[in-house]
Amino acid sequence: MKEGSKAIDFSLKDQNGKTHKLSDYKGKPIVLYFYPKDDTPGCTMEACSFRDNYKDFKKKGAIVIGVSVDSEESHKKFAEKYKLPFILLADPEKKVVKKYGVWGEKSFMGKKYMGTTRATFIIDENFKIKKIFPKVSVVGHTKEVLKYI
Repeated sequence: MKEGSKAIDFSLKDQNGKTHKLSDYKGKPIVLYFYPKDDTPGCTMEACSFRDNYKDFKKKGAIVIGVSVDSEESHKKFAEKYKLPFILLADPEKKVVKKYGVWGEKSFMGKKYMGTTRATFIIDENFKIKKIFPKVSVVGHTKEVLKYI
């Protein structure tokens, strides 16, 4: 995936069991953010930052969508616990994280494992990738994303 290329369409279920097709949101800016795991410190901080700035995204007509390999049930608990007003999509089969190139080997405290890299894709109204934030640092990220919408 690279900036300027067409976004890859997909369908996944959200925290309420509703199926969303990415192309259903064509015509609006889309913030598609990938994160490693529900209810972990960095992921919670990132989700809460999107929540706290959600009105600013709405003012710009943007759709915010979070994706992880966690289950619909896990997303539901996460969304309810932190009152997340946006869509969380479940990708337990890892189809979308692989298509978007955010699934791969990671390392933590000397141990290697497979996981999701924290990354954000801004998709414009024409379904083109406007901006990619690879390997996101959570602090200040939401404000940075808002500048590109």
